[in-house]
Amino acid sequence: MRVLVVDTALGLCTAGAFEVEGTEVRRLGLRSELMTKGHSERLAGFARDAMAEAALAFEAVDRIGVTVGPGSFTGLRVGLAFAQGLGAALGRPVVGVSSLDALAESAGAPTGSVAALIDARRGQVYARFWTAGVAGGPPEALSLEAAAGRIAALAPGAVLIGSGAALFAEAFPSLTQRPLAGPGPEALARLAAAADPATSPPRPLYLRAPDATPPSRLPGQARPARPS
Repeated sequence: MRVLVVDTALGLCTAGAFEVEGTEVRRLGLRSELMTKGHSERLAGFARDAMAEAALAFEAVDRIGVTVGPGSFTGLRVGLAFAQGLGAALGRPVVGVSSLDALAESAGAPTGSVAALIDARRGQVYARFWTAGVAGGPPEALSLEAAAGRIAALAPGAVLIGSGAALFAEAFPSLTQRPLAGPGPEALARLAAAADPATSPPRPLYLRAPDATPPSRLPGQARPARPS
C-alpha cells in the first residue's frame, strides 16, 4: 500500500510517501522540518516535493494518513484541511492517526513499557501509557503530578517519548528519555496503513478546551452598560 502521511500537530511539519507491506515500511519521499508555526504556507510544497522525490503522481497514493492530535489547535486544522481536501480531490480514503499512538510507535519497544508524553503547557501533559504494546487507557490530559505517578507505576526500563519526556528527566533519570518534537514518519505510515477508515476518521482529538475564548459581543454591538 502506498501511503501519504501528513503531520502538523506538534513541533514538525511533515509530508512523506511510503510503501507499506505489513510491518515493513519503505520510505519513497519525505520532507520534514522543525516548525511550530507557518505550516499552512509550507505543507503543500512539502507534499509536492515528497511526491516528486518518490517519482510518483498523487494519483498513485492508495490512502492518506493525518495526525489528529492531541496537539496545536492551529496545526491540527492545517493538516486536517489539507489531507481531507487532497483526499476528496483524489478520491482516496483519509484516516486519522493519534499523535500519542504515533509517538509510542516511534519508540519501537512493543515488549516494554512506553509513556507517550506531549508538553501541553500550563502544568499539564497529554499522555497515554502502554505495556507490552497494549494501551493502559485512553489519551488523557494530566497534571505533571498525576503523570509522574503513572510513570512511577511503569515497569523498569520504560521509555518516555515525546516533547513532554524532558519534563520528567530529573524525576526519573534511570528511564530512557526521547524528547521528540513529533512522531517518526515511518511510524505514522505504519499506523495509517493499518487503520480502518471506518473507525479512524480524520477528526481532531482535543483533550482540553482551546486557550482562546469567543468574544463577549459581536462586531458593532454596543458594550453592555456598566452598573452605576
